[in-house]
Amino acid sequence: MKVLVACEFSGTVRRAFSARGHDAWSCDLLPAEDGSNRHIVGDARDILDDGWDLLMVGHPPCTRLCNSGVRWLSTPPPGRTREEMWAELEEGAALFSAFWNAPIKRVCVENPVMHRHAKKLIENYAEPAQSVQPWQFGHGEVKRTCFWLRNLPPLRATDVVEGRTARVHRMSPGPDRWRERSRFFSGIAEAMATQWGDLDGLTPIQRDLFEVTA
Repeated sequence: MKVLVACEFSGTVRRAFSARGHDAWSCDLLPAEDGSNRHIVGDARDILDDGWDLLMVGHPPCTRLCNSGVRWLSTPPPGRTREEMWAELEEGAALFSAFWNAPIKRVCVENPVMHRHAKKLIENYAEPAQSVQPWQFGHGEVKRTCFWLRNLPPLRATDVVEGRTARVHRMSPGPDRWRERSRFFSGIAEAMATQWGDLDGLTPIQRDLFEVTA
């Protein structure tokens, strides 16, 4: 498959699909952290029409959509205005909408739980298909992640482990905190590549069975 991993500079998801023989590319405004030549620096919205088979969007910069920050829409943080907060909300909703409605057969968009204002602004909004935790995929941590899925079955847990540490949430402030908070979990990336990477090779009956048991 030709796979686009949007909003990723770490290469975690890209490498998982590439390792299984897929034509995988990452795209972000930042350069590739691993120096890969299979990374496009720019706005992923500009290349959505380039014949991709699967779009995976990891950690899009949509902080204004998250339910955890809805309070800032009515009471902005110091130094910011209400108008700025709502403008960022509209920008985030437009970005999410572009990915969710992309002309690509299979789509997965990752994002935290959204508030009602964000939902109203997103074109063809649907509730997330599932939420996952890192500890279901080999990482002893807590960080709930929601997946909006189109033509993809929910991921199945691959390695449920002990440990429920909120490492990301408790991370100390610093210049690189945002980078580490947005880093994708390799166990989830491996599950995506394994479970979604072979869907085109299944017969219709096999695909139906897979989606029922997922």
